[in-house]
Amino acid sequence: MASGFKDIAGLETNRLNQLVVRQTLQTTRDENIFAIGDCAACPWPARGGTVPPRAQAAHQQASHMVGQIRRRLAGQPLHDWHYRDFGSLVSLGEYTTVGNLMGFLLGRNLFVEGLFARLMYKSLYKMHELALYGPVKVTLDTLARLITRRTEPQVKLH
Repeated sequence: MASGFKDIAGLETNRLNQLVVRQTLQTTRDENIFAIGDCAACPWPARGGTVPPRAQAAHQQASHMVGQIRRRLAGQPLHDWHYRDFGSLVSLGEYTTVGNLMGFLLGRNLFVEGLFARLMYKSLYKMHELALYGPVKVTLDTLARLITRRTEPQVKLH
């Protein structure tokens, strides 16, 4: 992470230059400033560290912040945010995806790979796109990708 938040307005940062926040997602030195996502170092009491900077954490924080803003504007007390780790999926190219689903389904962790993992990854990706861009843009982008896919190289080296 860039040094963009280091020493900004006297706010507390960690060694990764993330803003240190409380469970309410308020910064530790100014209760009027909130931080979520990659820029926030949020405590994870269940694991004794901080919440990993992943999309699922940012999504959960953003959903929680909607309620926090409403409560703040109504003069009500804020609620603590608690991270729920649902696991991870990693796409390793066009045809390979692996993942680990946390034990909330079967009471134990479940390793997934192959087509099932790929479908899960693609559906999560589409859900994130929908949340960011809305159904019209996602539909048009998906159709455009289907049309141009055959003209794109299958392996890309950067």
